[in-house]
Amino acid sequence: MGHPKFSRPKFDTPKHPWKKARIDEEHDISARHGLKNMKEIWKARSQLRRIRQQAMKLIGRVDASHVHWIREKDDLLRSLIRKGVLSEESAIDDILSLGVEDILNRRLQARVYAKGLASSMKQARQLVTHGHITVAEQKVTIPSYSVSREEEDLIAYHPSSKLNDENHVLREIIEGRASEATYEDEDGDVE
Repeated sequence: MGHPKFSRPKFDTPKHPWKKARIDEEHDISARHGLKNMKEIWKARSQLRRIRQQAMKLIGRVDASHVHWIREKDDLLRSLIRKGVLSEESAIDDILSLGVEDILNRRLQARVYAKGLASSMKQARQLVTHGHITVAEQKVTIPSYSVSREEEDLIAYHPSSKLNDENHVLREIIEGRASEATYEDEDGDVE
């Protein structure tokens, strides 16, 4: 069980440390999400692994009509929908198609970038760690904070932050980049 003073790691490291394909994939994910180190990817993978194992256990139950297993399936789905990992109409089988990026996209750092409060993922991380971002009027300085669906609309600049000023240089850069951005729809048309 271990000593209660010393907590165990909440993630598993790779089985083999020098696999080129895995390293390249991790560097690509890290660059896209502006992560500090590979531990953040390993934590997301471990979290995803636990969710998938629970889903596979529930899918594989022979007597799935039992009230307990139905309630456990509903609880797992409701939890992932509330966290924003799955959509409202998802089924238990959709959990198995989740990837690491789906977990990483629920981080505060990614939500700040997606909301347009920062011009890049790295800048979003910096704004969060420097205390410029609030969630439900509470300052959060942890970029890996998992944002739920209810909290997603409550992300804003901190009231005492200089970024609340519309004429701040950084805000003008962010809004300029947002106006220059193009969007491709499903047909490949650029808008």
